[in-house]
Amino acid sequence: MLQPWILTLHCCRATQDNSTLHGNLKREGRKNFSRVRRREKYIYIPINATMALPMLPGNSLNKNLGKDKFHKSQHFDYSNGVRMMVGSGKPGIGGELLLGQKSQPNYSVFPNGEGSDTPSWVAFDKQVLSFNAFFQEAVPQKREEKYRVRKCKIYFYLEDDTIQVVEPELKNSGIPQGTLIRRHRIPLPPPDDECFYTVHDFNINQQMVLYSRTFMVTDCDPFTRNFLRKMGVRLNPPTSTPLDPYSNLRQEMEKSMKPLRPYERLDTLKQFLDHDRNVLRFFCHWDDSENMFGDPRELTLHYFLADDTIEIREVIYPNSGRDATPKFLHRSKLPKHSPNPKRQPGDITDRTVLNVFGPMGQGGRYILDSLKTGAVHEQFYKDSDLTLGGMVNVWGRRVVICDCDNFTKEFYRSKYGIEDFSPVQYKAPLAPKPPRPVPPYNGFGSEEDSLCSCQGLLPKPPQKDFRKLMEKDRQGLESNVLRFMGKMVTENPIDRDRLFIISFYLSDDTICVYEPPQRNTGVLAGKFLERGRVKKPGQELFKSEMSQYFSAQDLYVGARINLNNQGFQLIDADEYAFNYMEQHAEEFPRANMGSIISKIRSIPEDKQNEIKQFLTLSDPGNTGLIPYEPFRGLLVGLECGLSEHEVMMLGRCFCERQQPEAEVGLMLAVAQDHLRKKHFESFSDMTRAFTHEDRHRTGHLSTKEARTICKAFQLPLAEDLLRALLKKFDAGSEEMDYHAFLAGINWRENPAPPVLPDDALKFNVDWSREARDPEVKSINYSVLLEDVFGSVNTNSNQPNTVTNPTL
Repeated sequence: MLQPWILTLHCCRATQDNSTLHGNLKREGRKNFSRVRRREKYIYIPINATMALPMLPGNSLNKNLGKDKFHKSQHFDYSNGVRMMVGSGKPGIGGELLLGQKSQPNYSVFPNGEGSDTPSWVAFDKQVLSFNAFFQEAVPQKREEKYRVRKCKIYFYLEDDTIQVVEPELKNSGIPQGTLIRRHRIPLPPPDDECFYTVHDFNINQQMVLYSRTFMVTDCDPFTRNFLRKMGVRLNPPTSTPLDPYSNLRQEMEKSMKPLRPYERLDTLKQFLDHDRNVLRFFCHWDDSENMFGDPRELTLHYFLADDTIEIREVIYPNSGRDATPKFLHRSKLPKHSPNPKRQPGDITDRTVLNVFGPMGQGGRYILDSLKTGAVHEQFYKDSDLTLGGMVNVWGRRVVICDCDNFTKEFYRSKYGIEDFSPVQYKAPLAPKPPRPVPPYNGFGSEEDSLCSCQGLLPKPPQKDFRKLMEKDRQGLESNVLRFMGKMVTENPIDRDRLFIISFYLSDDTICVYEPPQRNTGVLAGKFLERGRVKKPGQELFKSEMSQYFSAQDLYVGARINLNNQGFQLIDADEYAFNYMEQHAEEFPRANMGSIISKIRSIPEDKQNEIKQFLTLSDPGNTGLIPYEPFRGLLVGLECGLSEHEVMMLGRCFCERQQPEAEVGLMLAVAQDHLRKKHFESFSDMTRAFTHEDRHRTGHLSTKEARTICKAFQLPLAEDLLRALLKKFDAGSEEMDYHAFLAGINWRENPAPPVLPDDALKFNVDWSREARDPEVKSINYSVLLEDVFGSVNTNSNQPNTVTNPTL
């Protein structure tokens, strides 16, 4: 009995990455050896029939002997100047080809250096080669056709070498058409299926195999023809596409079904395209009061210009007792003469058959009446029949057209030249609604809030005048607050000398009263009246009408007002209040110079002569100027109805402005007194800051920059005082000498004389936070006489100029 022999081989297995797996393989028997050899791809090298040598250097076959390159190929590189992955055709380790990989020659059909370096997807963007082609498809299951000739378009996109095949869709073809092959790169037929179609594979009058389907390229467009010629491709002559037998049969059948004398075609497409969505709207009236339970009705008629149809809808008001029907008349053509007699089927036809020859149907002959002698013509309403005041017969109902909308008026004006569109009055005007009685005020809450609770079941808060609030609210330096100086109207000698600042806010018509501090009065200063709307005195509390509140026109110099049972007399106002009243003279009649001069002109002639004589005697030097106090006394004594505010307006208008000398020393003394009390000593730091901002070292800075630096150091001076000081040191062109300013306020190095309390009060600033302008000292009466009476009786050397100084 033979023993199974043992063969020991040293083997290695080939792999796709060109590497080897080494190891000892021991097989028993010839069958096992042959089976293993067939199933696995091993290379067996006999070493010894009796034993296996160890895996030591020199005892095995090494393919890497003699190799000096073991690098991996770079799969990322530049292609046409664009970073992209180019590793699809790269070899393996050391540059050796992988399994199934073929070497590609590195050459091009174009010489090196020709063409631009622009990437292909940029150079050939939106450039496509178009070819006409066809292919034959066998039809084994139909008797009428054996094959089909299907025409298609082959598009080759130059930017990425992709191909798309599209078959044009035919009507009633019965087969799926459109895109046959979606856009992508198509491989060549085997055995070159590892490569793809390029532009060099295309030509005319040749066959192309795309996924086992043969296409015959017949022709191309002019762009493709010129492009291929520039590429150096010799184009074949174009060929024709063979006819499809089944398509020809279908065309003959359709042609035989068409009549030799077709019916007339009424083309309404143009009218539809020109007037689609254009509708004329008329407001109509139908008086149905003659019938039982009938009443007048309002209708809306819509005329559609696209197809000359009419639709009528009824206007149904709420609580009218009628059902809300969708339409009074459905959209259709409305005949003029209705109701028409009923027609039998066949009476109204498009054409009339005169004679019939032969049997009916196939083989019969007939003659059509081209003159339409037996046709029945019906007249329908057109746009020319619809006019204001006209009557429309809506199936026996007389509907009168009363009015139309603006589009309808413009249509008739442009098409027919109609200009008169006076509406027809068909109903009496509505009776005025009876006034709703309002219950009297009950004392709970405000009057506005109580009135809102009576206007509906769900009470709402009273609405404020938001527009007035936004227009008259504070905007920057525009405060929109009128401030007046007032005194108490009382017999108490202590309260008689108290001064109050009465502020009126134009944004919401509220009033606030504040009492400034006064020395040695024994009265605490502060808020006297909280800001709010104040009612006028003498009104009933519990009444139905709304109470009247103080407005801006009720406050003027000389007026007496009663604020919550406390009388005040206004004796002065700030500059902003005077300027605001002058700018809005139409709202404030006591600041209107036209009405003031009219009052003076209305006095008797003897008093006019008395005024002229008084002014002449008051000016012995014939200067044309008189002091303000005699002028005021003259107007008050005439009793011509001028209030104190109107007299002051005359003085402001015809005054002679005098600018007093600025007391800079007093201002600096007051400023140093404030800085000394606040222990402010950062003068050296301020000097460095001013010098740093002075880039050109001129010693001058703008007033805005100087004020910013003072605010940065938190200079403890009032805003009005700081602004007045900066204005005094202004050297012109809105620049100030900061060295003189810092030296003047430095109480350490340049101390000013001590300031007495009475002297500190002399420096006064107005409430608009600007230095007060000089008061009115003298009046130019020559200009006043010329403006009021039209002549001047004195010889004045003063210029006739009118200024607007501060009172």
